[in-house]
Amino acid sequence: MEKIFSSTITPVYIRKNELLFQGDCLNILSKLKKECADVIFADPPYFLSNDGISCRGGKMVSVNKGNWDKVSSFQEKHEFNRKWIRRCRRVLKPDGSIWISGTLHNIYSIGMALEQEGFKIINNITWQKTNPPPNLACRCFTHSTETILWAQKNDKKAHHLFNYELMKAENGGKQMKDVWTGSLTKPSEKTFGHHPTQKPLYLLERIIKASSKEGDLILDPFCGSSTTGVAAKLLNRKYIGIDNNEEFIQLSIRRLEETKSK
Repeated sequence: MEKIFSSTITPVYIRKNELLFQGDCLNILSKLKKECADVIFADPPYFLSNDGISCRGGKMVSVNKGNWDKVSSFQEKHEFNRKWIRRCRRVLKPDGSIWISGTLHNIYSIGMALEQEGFKIINNITWQKTNPPPNLACRCFTHSTETILWAQKNDKKAHHLFNYELMKAENGGKQMKDVWTGSLTKPSEKTFGHHPTQKPLYLLERIIKASSKEGDLILDPFCGSSTTGVAAKLLNRKYIGIDNNEEFIQLSIRRLEETKSK
C-alpha cells in the first residue's frame, strides 16, 4: 500500500490494507499512483444545503450539512464534479469501475460529467428507502430514493467485473434488478459518532461484492465515516479513504479499528 502514493502526501492512518488521507481530494487523488484502484465508490456533496428544513427523529431540523455542501452556481457545481471525476479516472484501473451516489440536486451534473470525462454508464441504480423522512412542506412527493450511477471507462478494451452469479444467488436465484430497497442507516452503525450523510452498510457491501474480488483495492474520495472502508474490511478488500474533515477522519479510524476482517 505504501507504494501507491507520492512522498509529498502522508496518510493520517495506515495499516496493512487500509489508508486514510485528510485533505482536499483533488490534491490527494493527483498524488496517488495511476491506475491503482479496482473500484471507486464516491458519495460527493449533494449541494442541497439551502437553508431549508427536514425531519430527523421526529424533529424539525435544518437541511444544512456544512460549507462543504454549499455551492453558488450550477457552473461551480459542474466544474467541481468534472475535476474530481477526472482525477478518479486517472487512478482507476482499465477494467475497474466507479459508483457514485446522489439525488436530484447533483446526479444530473454527475451523469453528464462522467460522459464528458470519458466514462460509460453501466447502470442507473435506484435505492428506495423504506423509512425516508416525511415531507414537511407538503408541496411535493416525499423524497424516498437516491440514484447510484455505476460506470466504467469508455474504452473498447475495458471489461468491468460483475459478479453476476453472486448477485443472482443473493436475490433468491433471480436476476437482480436495478431497484434496491432497504432502510436508512441503522442506529447501531452510528455507535462511534454521527455523520449527516452516512450510508447503510448493506448498500456498500452489495456494491463491493458486485464489482470486485477479495484483495482488490476500494477507493472512496469522500469517505466521511468510512462505511466503504468497513465494508471493504469485512469483505477482505484493501481500502483508501479521503476526507477533508478531521472529525470524520477520526470517526473513520474508530470504526475501522473496531471492525474485524472475516
